[in-house]
Amino acid sequence: MALAMNDEHEARGERDLADRKFYPADEEAAFSDAAMPQTPQTRHPAYKLAFRDTDFLLRDELRPVRFQLELLKPEMLLDEAGVGSTLVMYGSARIPPPEAVDEALAGAKDLPDGERRVVENLAKKAKYYGEAYKLAKMVSEKSIIESGKRQFVICSGGGPSIMEAANKGASDAGAESVGLNIVLPHEQAPNPYVTPYLSFQFHYFALRKMHFLLRAKAVAVFPGGFGTFDEFFELLTLIQTGKMKPMPILLFGKDFWNRVIDFEALADEGTIGHKDLELFRWCETADEAWEKIARFYQIDGYEADPSEEGSPRTA
Repeated sequence: MALAMNDEHEARGERDLADRKFYPADEEAAFSDAAMPQTPQTRHPAYKLAFRDTDFLLRDELRPVRFQLELLKPEMLLDEAGVGSTLVMYGSARIPPPEAVDEALAGAKDLPDGERRVVENLAKKAKYYGEAYKLAKMVSEKSIIESGKRQFVICSGGGPSIMEAANKGASDAGAESVGLNIVLPHEQAPNPYVTPYLSFQFHYFALRKMHFLLRAKAVAVFPGGFGTFDEFFELLTLIQTGKMKPMPILLFGKDFWNRVIDFEALADEGTIGHKDLELFRWCETADEAWEKIARFYQIDGYEADPSEEGSPRTA
């Protein structure tokens, strides 16, 4: 009786107009494993199915395919998770959380002057860990849905410090958040607040940077190092050159940034225009940042700021 029922089920499947006639790749692989005779030919790597042959996939000639995979995998999973847009948060991996400041300063007392100053300078920036946390929590609590998808989902580089603050803020609001980690020679792992099924790892910096911006509707940039500079200036370049539509770029820490970069000097030298300095907005608090985002998109009861030329409601 059971055999007859299975035969009937298979027959119905063969007549199903929505059913594809080719077996999925995983079933084909299972067929191969089940029927595989052990011979010199079948044991040789050349006989492996191409998509199961890791050595083949890692060859230099397959780099374009690996690029495509790193583009497709996060894109497909984010789409399946209903992520419509993101609030991207860049910043240092070295700034301590406020609760760790006293211990850090105590441990630095006996260090040489130069090393002690570094610890003290990082400790002064701990407030930005707090503001990153507040911004992420505030935005996540708003749970903005549009076109059936979640908007302004928090997205960070997935690491410690400012990145951790961003993911932690979203987590404490009961919301999901994205982490885009990168393989580095030294140990690097996702912080514990990234949503596990939205935690991605990249081999290629270029593809990681692309995913930071593909869904971005606003970007908050906190004090940071080479990586933060790289991501911040690439974003400015994309908008300056018209490759990307304008969006709110919130630059936290005016004292820090004006000390390490002379933006006005760049404009005075003529290598950028003075109007290019309007591509970003200064911020010190999470409330300031959200107000600028909300005014740009005319949401949350805010009206557009006439000075925001790139606003989709004023453009």
